[in-house]
Amino acid sequence: MEMRGCKCYTVAMVDEPESLVAELVEFLEASQTENTSRQSRPMLYNTYELRRRAAAPAFRLAGIQSHMLRSVPWGDSLPIRSMRAMTETVAALEVTHRHPPFKIESVSIDGNEVPVHEETIASTPFGTLLRFVKAGEFDQPRILIVAALAGHFATLLRGTIRTLLPDHDVFLAEWHNARDVPTAAGNFGLDEYIEHLMDFLNEIGPGTHLMAVCQPCPLAVAAGSLMAEDEHHAQPASLILLAGPIDARINPGPVNAFATKRSLKSLERSVITRVPRPYKGAGRKVYPGFLQAIGFISLAPERHLRAFAGLAIDIARGSDSAAARTKEFYEEYLSVLDVTAEFYLETAAAIFKNHDLARGKMAWRGRRVNPGAIETALLTIEGENDELCPPGQTRAAHDLCTGIPADRKRHLLQAGVGHYGVFNGTRFDRETYPVIREFVAANDRAIA
Repeated sequence: MEMRGCKCYTVAMVDEPESLVAELVEFLEASQTENTSRQSRPMLYNTYELRRRAAAPAFRLAGIQSHMLRSVPWGDSLPIRSMRAMTETVAALEVTHRHPPFKIESVSIDGNEVPVHEETIASTPFGTLLRFVKAGEFDQPRILIVAALAGHFATLLRGTIRTLLPDHDVFLAEWHNARDVPTAAGNFGLDEYIEHLMDFLNEIGPGTHLMAVCQPCPLAVAAGSLMAEDEHHAQPASLILLAGPIDARINPGPVNAFATKRSLKSLERSVITRVPRPYKGAGRKVYPGFLQAIGFISLAPERHLRAFAGLAIDIARGSDSAAARTKEFYEEYLSVLDVTAEFYLETAAAIFKNHDLARGKMAWRGRRVNPGAIETALLTIEGENDELCPPGQTRAAHDLCTGIPADRKRHLLQAGVGHYGVFNGTRFDRETYPVIREFVAANDRAIA
């Protein structure tokens, strides 16, 4: 039945999980998005909020039912597990704006569990420099991981951080949800992003390795270029670029095709809106994270349908460990943040439409960016099956960084992984990470 504009699902046996999940995904899209051509752009966020609040009871009810079903004495019986499959699959489809916890409380070093806590080193209205501090004294290479600002929280890199921690002193540049940043804080575009990277490197000090994941790769190259040209004492000891669009003209994928066929004015009309009250950033123009979540799903809808169908089947069959992995992934995947309009549009223009870095046209506050000034070390990593940043786009950095000797350059094409697998998962832990660890160790030196 319908109630206040949203479907209310009742608990039922899961006989056809694919059909169920297809219906739920359709429900999600209807609840979280709207046809922007039918109403004015400023109303987009307001409409989303109304629909989110209308849908919230369905998700909340599903969560309550799931908890109750787990508590009954015969909870491991097939009928109850089948009911749980329905309720937990519904609950897993909710898009949220909550910053998930990193959940990194300890790491294993030489067989010993070492406590870890988070420490804020520096913070601005738009970003935080976070350090994952291990208890005890460890003389390890410092590495600054730069998270993408593309609609998700930096906790998407939780697995990456956990893998690096035993061997490195790990710092993280994470970005704040734009809807929580007052308009009085000003703008945050590419210039401000690059400036944050340079300031964070300066805060950490000489000899820090700069590791960019996905979208920030071109901006990490820009920061490294500017600091190298200035002979800055805290310029990166190395650049490690994972699956980022250094030259999006190479082997273009669906993201590139979307950016190419849409004008900036069209993008602004269709996806830029203002944050509504009562959020702190009320009035700020943003690219809302809920559009990014639906956009990612639309790139490979069959894959996500199969994943949620598999989730329902795993729960019904009692495969709780497999179900937990799927739920953990989508809890992260569907936790979204808003991006400032200027950052979104400037990224679309400079990286995906005009290819400024690849063409030697990128500038920071009017100053030309020269990757040829970098002399330290460069590692690029791509995924063989990466649909978001296809192979070749990241490797292009080698042709731009002409000042780096060949013996300090390395490229890895990781077989059998897509975009997410480039920086997370079993393949990353077993095959990709050892390459990173070896590269960092070989180039761990302070810049004189």
